Amino acid sequence: MANPVQTTNDPESNQILAADLLAADESAHYASLTDALEQTVFESFDDGLYIGMMSGTSLDGMDAVLCQFASDSENTQQPLQLITSHSQNFPARLREVLLALCQPNGTAALTPNFDEPNDLVSELDWFGWASKAYGEFASEVVNNLLQQSNTDSESVLAIGCHGQTVRHRPQMGFSLQLVDTNVIAERTGISVISDFRRRDMAVGGQGAPLVPAFHQALFADPDSTRVLLNLGGIANITVLPASNHADNDTPDNHSHVVGYDTGPANLLLDAWTALHTDNDYDAGGAWAQSGQVIEPLLNQLLEHPFFARSYPKSTGREEFNLEWLQEELQRFDHASAHIRYSSADVQATLTELTAISASAQIHLFVQSHKNSVVYVCGGGALNDYLMTRLQAHLPHCHVTTTASLGLDPAWVEAVAFAWLARQTLMGETGNLPAVTGAKKGVVLGQVCFA
Repeated sequence: MANPVQTTNDPESNQILAADLLAADESAHYASLTDALEQTVFESFDDGLYIGMMSGTSLDGMDAVLCQFASDSENTQQPLQLITSHSQNFPARLREVLLALCQPNGTAALTPNFDEPNDLVSELDWFGWASKAYGEFASEVVNNLLQQSNTDSESVLAIGCHGQTVRHRPQMGFSLQLVDTNVIAERTGISVISDFRRRDMAVGGQGAPLVPAFHQALFADPDSTRVLLNLGGIANITVLPASNHADNDTPDNHSHVVGYDTGPANLLLDAWTALHTDNDYDAGGAWAQSGQVIEPLLNQLLEHPFFARSYPKSTGREEFNLEWLQEELQRFDHASAHIRYSSADVQATLTELTAISASAQIHLFVQSHKNSVVYVCGGGALNDYLMTRLQAHLPHCHVTTTASLGLDPAWVEAVAFAWLARQTLMGETGNLPAVTGAKKGVVLGQVCFA
């Protein structure tokens, strides 16, 4: 039985008491409505359509996917339905500006074209111009994706857009992804979620890598340890331990997911190819395969301090770029003037750098597991020579691609950001503290409503 309302002979006190009771009733009513709304809204976000977009460090283009995830309550063998995918190369001018913005003071060499504002004079001006141009281009990619799949924009709950990383400084506590989501929301009529990294950094994380949480959700196997190797501009690994095995043979007997960057991949391979050939990338690794690995140069490149750092760790163009490579080559020429080599030999050496730096880290987790499987995704999965070199360095593993797990390696990262957008709308955490070094799991991303 409820307690009776206690009144007094003081009218003013009774008035205050009545106001307090009314406020309490309204608060309880509001809380009840909020709970009901959260249950309804968050449940409706569970299994709808999502778009994921990714343009990586290699800046070779923008990938987009339209997909649907199975409800967590569903017991299904198909947690993901990839409805359609689409990729477009960056407009040449936008790519040029983005590459300049990725280097400190890189825009100093840029001058406005005749059809661009004359007052593009500072790095911030170029950043603003590129943010809008990136948003316009991303909108075009989304609308092409929708047209290709004959999907109405109103059927899509959200777009997860990573944006273009132009500066990643985890040691300074920030990471900048360039994109104007307001433009995308306006041009497509779909809400956009972006800025996924900085909330993780706000709780002490590196803001990277973020994809391991998606790998765990989609690819973890309770009966076997799986390693996923993403070969984008930068290479990174995700180790998914077998949850049903008590004796996980990983360093320090880790039973949690491990993920971190291992070093450069397509970033250097593409840059060196574009510099010395008429191609933007080394198709199938054929050019690298025609050269010979320069062992002394390889050893010198492996002296970069990043390779000796313990995880969690992440890197990007700030540490590995064409300018760094050219400085290393000058240093090598100084010390080894008697060694003659070709540009193809350098490409072979860079391929070996990617293979050996990634496989050395994978060995830490699979060295005692016979017949382990390494699943490769990203553009590097199409580099046959690089895949061959990885297999050579991992003789006790079977090196294959994520196609074996049901997802084309070209679309894994784009799907990951569709999944992260879903996590945001569901109010679920999107980072793995053991991977990024964050103090706790947090909901990632900022929402720009359509």
